[in-house]
Amino acid sequence: MPTFDMPLAELERYAGRNPRPADFDAYWERGLAEMRAVDARVELVPAAIQTSFAECFHLYFTGVRGARIHAKLVRPRAPKGRCPALLRFHGYSMNSGDFADKLGWAAAGFVVAALDARGQGGLSEDTGGVRGTTLQGHIVRGLQDEPDALLFRQIFLDTAQLARIVAALPEVDPERMGAAGASQGGALTLACAALEPRIKRLAPVYPFLSDYRRVWEMDLAKDAYHELSLFFRRHDPTHERIEHWFERLGYIDVQHLAPRIQGEVQMAIGLMDQICPPSSQFAAYNKIKSQKSHVLYPDFEHENLPGWHDREWAFFAPLLG
Repeated sequence: MPTFDMPLAELERYAGRNPRPADFDAYWERGLAEMRAVDARVELVPAAIQTSFAECFHLYFTGVRGARIHAKLVRPRAPKGRCPALLRFHGYSMNSGDFADKLGWAAAGFVVAALDARGQGGLSEDTGGVRGTTLQGHIVRGLQDEPDALLFRQIFLDTAQLARIVAALPEVDPERMGAAGASQGGALTLACAALEPRIKRLAPVYPFLSDYRRVWEMDLAKDAYHELSLFFRRHDPTHERIEHWFERLGYIDVQHLAPRIQGEVQMAIGLMDQICPPSSQFAAYNKIKSQKSHVLYPDFEHENLPGWHDREWAFFAPLLG
């Protein structure tokens, strides 16, 4: 089997390179406390598209730091009792997609909520307001400020807040919730389930935002991770504070959130992925303590994975009861 990363036997033992801050748990408990204190001011606005079997809405809520966050919500028009819910998260810089691609899940009986990550391709706000660079990407947004200013902290908390809002809907059974997404969406799936333990099943695909130091050391701080290389070139050209920067990035490294996950995990990994290298994905996977399995695609990169959508459907079907 061709490889550019570690052999599979080593990947399955790999423990990650990026440091975990000593106060990591306190950091996220503080963040969750801030999130719970927010008056979310939830608003549902009917969408232009409607069907005979599903209702479509724009869902708005206020997240941490005052940002107004948007998600698409699709729910069965005539549910038979309380429904399972599926949260969906999109790739870096993208958006929550069309309503139409969520209708199949609603037809089956799911309430579907798809988040727009703040400041990316959708309708969610990025309220900004940090010291330091805001050029070239969200990974480094707030890195030169205090740790609570990291933008991905706020985005991770948005995922958990969306889960809480959906769980509180009268038509939703909060004990039957799932989450899914690819790349950044895979990372947000892991973060959401780590911060909201009621997520029962999660299906991340080649997750982004994991093991930053490993990605950088492999000379893969390009494409989606390019902002890491640019940050060091502009703000620490002689690497005098390199340990500090990677430790701070550890707060928003999903491998360190992974042990908090309680739901069952099915993860897809492309072993030729040079955007999110396999070792960075296994760094997170290997730290998951709950029931888990992975589906390996030996010849595939950061691309469509044949058969995955059918596997995902079968994986979430038990939530229907």
